[in-house]
Amino acid sequence: MILTGSEIQKAIQIGDIIISEFDVAQINPNSYNYHLGSTLKVFDRFDGEKAIFNQEAIPESGYLLKPGQMYLGNTKEVIGSRKYAMSLIGRSSVGRLGLFLQVSANLGHTTSAHQWTLELVAVKPILLYPGMRIGQVSFWTNLGQIKPFSSTYAHFNEAHEAVI
Repeated sequence: MILTGSEIQKAIQIGDIIISEFDVAQINPNSYNYHLGSTLKVFDRFDGEKAIFNQEAIPESGYLLKPGQMYLGNTKEVIGSRKYAMSLIGRSSVGRLGLFLQVSANLGHTTSAHQWTLELVAVKPILLYPGMRIGQVSFWTNLGQIKPFSSTYAHFNEAHEAVI
């Protein structure tokens, strides 16, 4: 089951959900809006073993995404839960502008709490700003035993390329 906005707020108050810089105004009926961090990693090439990215700061004046280019960003907030699974997706307002967010990996595992890597691909040029509301996270009840998630990604607070 998905948590409603009021249940998200209750879970934050008792410590079952962690959102740094929590702002009640960002609660939606079934999610919480998150913001884009201040850097992007721009895909450069695949060297046969791994993807190579170049890191760039997002200027206050904005960063223009190129169509078809792959970028990695991160959430400004630390987001996590010891009790709930998370799903990070884009906001419909940026989707309608042609931005695909979390193209393949929207599941945030229970017991992880960090700044999440965001996958970004633009259909047409779109200007992004540091700290802009870019996506939303929903929280889901787990059925069964919860085991701590120890993936490499759970330890990063910046956009991070694939670890295979």
